Amino acid sequence: MGINSHTIIILLSCVVILSYLFNMVSRKTNIPSVLLLIGTGIGVQYFSRYSGIPQLDVNKLVKILGAVGLIMIILEAALDLEVHKGKYKLIGNSFFSALFIFIISSFAIGFLIMNWLHESFANAFLYAVPLSIISSAIVIPSTSHLPEFKKEFIIYESSFSDIIGILVFNYMIMHNLFSLNTSLTFVGNVLLAIVISLASTLLLLYILSKTEVSVKFFLVFAILSMVYASGEIIHLPSLLIVLVFGLVLNNSPRVIRGRLRKWIPTTNLEGVLVFMKSITAETSFLIRTFFFIIFGYTIQLPMLILPNVWQIGSCIVLILLVVRFLYLRLILRANLFPELFLMPRGLVTILLFYSIPAEKSMSSFSDGILFFVVVLTSLLMMVGLLFFNKEKYKYYEREDKFV
Repeated sequence: MGINSHTIIILLSCVVILSYLFNMVSRKTNIPSVLLLIGTGIGVQYFSRYSGIPQLDVNKLVKILGAVGLIMIILEAALDLEVHKGKYKLIGNSFFSALFIFIISSFAIGFLIMNWLHESFANAFLYAVPLSIISSAIVIPSTSHLPEFKKEFIIYESSFSDIIGILVFNYMIMHNLFSLNTSLTFVGNVLLAIVISLASTLLLLYILSKTEVSVKFFLVFAILSMVYASGEIIHLPSLLIVLVFGLVLNNSPRVIRGRLRKWIPTTNLEGVLVFMKSITAETSFLIRTFFFIIFGYTIQLPMLILPNVWQIGSCIVLILLVVRFLYLRLILRANLFPELFLMPRGLVTILLFYSIPAEKSMSSFSDGILFFVVVLTSLLMMVGLLFFNKEKYKYYEREDKFV
């Protein structure tokens, strides 16, 4: 017997209310709300089994929610970031942190998978790329109580990590990886994405400044989603478009100058910006809620205790920790708490794993490894936040460490 529409509405409403409660618990205890959401999804899975309800195939839904969630989370982060001369050092430090840690982690994890599972390095590296990306979807909502300079560093770093990881992943799924033609095509795609980013941003800002209708957000979101999906089909780094749009909108008085102001009055964008920040935060929260509950629903707990899963998973997390420690301590010379532990894997990692082409997939790589790394890195983030004392570090490691 099917579930009627009223019951579905009640269930969906309960999920949203529960997620708000999880957010409140997270702020009080520093337990990442994503762990509570994943745990809820696992609970739903076992309840449905106990009740005799057949398990649903939700892989496509995970992909759709993941893609939409990625757009919303990067947009939400970009709308909170200010770009001016005083931030150049912070942006540079966070970019090189994301780049260096990503590259070293990817190669180290790639060699681990290659030697442990006896696979080719190309395929092992492809699997290592998603595991080397910091999840902005998890880490950004967890930075609200951190000092401003630490918060901004983490937001920039995780956003850059997402973009760099997706760029490399898109390259790795191309054919003839080491040919000159493939490399030129990839570089051309990046340059094309930058041009499209600037053109799309100016067009969207023009629409926002001229449109008199009160409901503008979902028009912008529809255009961004369409451009993002179209770009992904032809392997363009479309996430760059979302980031550029958010940054330009939030910094429009500094970016839009001269003749451009005649076409795009920045005064008309101030009210739009406030509204966009509010609705983006609410929408990304909603999508993130359903994404991680559905992801939890797909987790098979028995896989997590298989020796091969926790052994490889533990080695991967250890590599991530060591590489991050070396960069923060020896190169950036920054304080380790809580930055060392703010490296969760989540939405982007899961989304890219579901996007690995069948011809490049490895049957020897268990999904349990992915689940294990996601859960363990989230637990480590929780530990870092629990041991971080804001007052203790208020005057320690001043802003000039990052900015």
